Amino acid sequence: MERRNLALLCAGVVCFWLFALAFGTAQGKGLRIQPAVQTQAEPAVQTLTVTPPQLTLPCRAAILIDQTSGTVLYEMNADQTMPIASITKVMTLLLTFEAVHAGRLTMDTAVPVSEHAYHMGGSQIWLEPGEQFTLDEMLKAICVSSANDAAVAVAELVGGSEPAFVQQMNARAAELGMEHTTFRNACGLDTEGHLSTARDVAIMSRTILNTCPEVLHYTGIWTDTLRGGQTQLVNTNKLLRRYNGITGLKTGTTGGAGVCITASATRDGLNLIAVVLGAPSSKERFEAATTLLDYGFAAYRAAPVPLPQERPLQLKVKGSTEETVPLDYAALPATALLPAESAGQLTVQLELPDTLEAPVTRGQTVGKAQLLCGEAVQGEYPVCAAADAPCMDFDTALQLLWDSLRGTAA
Repeated sequence: MERRNLALLCAGVVCFWLFALAFGTAQGKGLRIQPAVQTQAEPAVQTLTVTPPQLTLPCRAAILIDQTSGTVLYEMNADQTMPIASITKVMTLLLTFEAVHAGRLTMDTAVPVSEHAYHMGGSQIWLEPGEQFTLDEMLKAICVSSANDAAVAVAELVGGSEPAFVQQMNARAAELGMEHTTFRNACGLDTEGHLSTARDVAIMSRTILNTCPEVLHYTGIWTDTLRGGQTQLVNTNKLLRRYNGITGLKTGTTGGAGVCITASATRDGLNLIAVVLGAPSSKERFEAATTLLDYGFAAYRAAPVPLPQERPLQLKVKGSTEETVPLDYAALPATALLPAESAGQLTVQLELPDTLEAPVTRGQTVGKAQLLCGEAVQGEYPVCAAADAPCMDFDTALQLLWDSLRGTAA
């Protein structure tokens, strides 16, 4: 019995010495680490081979994009700077909804009316100084009737003053990559230097639709009332009654900007945004938007993206107390934008290692998913770790070895 125990002790010492040597070597040379942590990685931009036709658009500038991916489907003078009239209010709405999301405001928050808001010209609901409406009511006035006085009152509530709010508008525009946009006011009245582009309007519109979808509750209202029915609200976006699938978004008209619209519409899972700037009349504005949307829905489709049935749900990890880490495939979109006539089924091809080396951090890119239509690559998306797998330290390794030896000895 003593010889057996002695043999076990010697074996344990030898195992410990070998383990310590291996552990020290690994520590000295450095473990192989996965690529740097990447959070919210942007997928590769889709490359579409459709050659758009020359559309006849009665306006100065226009653009059509896919709301989901941001892919540009058609453009005309999309980077030419010009006034955008009340489409400006999309940014006012975006900052307001973001303030609600942050918990600084609620839809029941009272919005006071200042002398400054009272003196706004153009479209309005004739606010009186000292009069109060809830934020919900003001948002209806902005989205349905494009009320300048309501927009400025809300801007003062969110920013403290209209000039301070305009600074926030320009800062947010810069964050979104609206490179050719400068705001001078919160409502869109013609002011020197108050300029944007069709592309920047599309970026702004896509942002509010993707991050604040509740805006569609307001932009989809055809008629409503305020002041107990005394003030009638009628939507300035006549496409709500004329176009199948229209959901919003905002119209605008001034002497400097002409007649404008950013129109959002959805059909069969395909979400499009058409921006029309500088049309000569309301009729031609809606004709141009209709032409763009008709083209988009005819030329493209939103195809469901299938997840591979045999995809691994976790990967093994070396050098960690965690044996495996789960995988996150959330970067893969639910649908993919494809030309309507495209042939071939969508498939997803995975590139993943057999094992990972610790440390692994949650959100770290550990592989990629390639989206294919036939043999054509439609996009690449990261596959990420869904949990941490830290390196095993010396003390932990020693404890595990000791526990193992004790179990053997028993």
